[in-house]
Amino acid sequence: MSAKQFLKEFWIFGIKEANACIFGGFLLLLIIVTRYWYPLESLHRYDFLFISAIVFQIFLLATKMETWRESVVIIVFHLVATLMEIFKTSDSIQSWHYPEEFIFGIGNVPLFAGFMYSAVGSYIARAWRLFEFRYSEYPNKFLTILLVTFIYINFFSHHFIWDFRWVLFALTFLMFYKTRIYFRIVKTHRNMPLLFGWFLVSLFIWFAENMATFTNIWLYPDQTQGWKIVSIAKLSSWYLLIMLSFVLVTLINDINLHTVSDKLNHEKSKIDEGVRQDIP
Repeated sequence: MSAKQFLKEFWIFGIKEANACIFGGFLLLLIIVTRYWYPLESLHRYDFLFISAIVFQIFLLATKMETWRESVVIIVFHLVATLMEIFKTSDSIQSWHYPEEFIFGIGNVPLFAGFMYSAVGSYIARAWRLFEFRYSEYPNKFLTILLVTFIYINFFSHHFIWDFRWVLFALTFLMFYKTRIYFRIVKTHRNMPLLFGWFLVSLFIWFAENMATFTNIWLYPDQTQGWKIVSIAKLSSWYLLIMLSFVLVTLINDINLHTVSDKLNHEKSKIDEGVRQDIP
């Protein structure tokens, strides 16, 4: 690939990624802006974020920037995440807490919190469509659903019994180590190991989490006396959550396999690129 072709694909890749992140990016922008400028004294900040997320979702659907199928993903993620949030922020667990006041909430959880998880599901569903994902060596779907069910249960159960996350990581590796994800940027489907793709997304979310805690959206126990960077160990939790999110999206999206003809077309595209580079 020539430098010109690389820069072109890199630019288009960035545009598609920004498009896929539109809901999460909107929430993160509001979170940062309202931390330093929020003039609405009659409406709590958390409630403003909740209402804004709903309005923005309606806007995306009305302008057809988001499909109804993708909106279903957001609703499901909101429900699954809110249930976990209620447990994690309960007075007996207190894994983290929301320091500001709110009206729209359940227990210790403002309802906008579920949308932060929904943004992850929205990103995966939108990226799936925009990059026309395909896969090779994808494991049995039922087994993946069974695995993420245990992952979800472990988010609750590790407070009472042994934490099985490293066992779950090992099972994840055994199940997906051969799986590659193919994504189309311009014409050719590029590819990488799916496990590595999940790591990159987890890392990005960890950076976003640091921004969220810095702007006082939620706080971990070791941040109550003053902000500090979120432990890198949290990447393990985000990685499992990304996997859970991904498998949930597979319930509404077909898993298109990368076929032999796709491989031949990929090789032909590589040859065509090489020929174009040789032409003076």
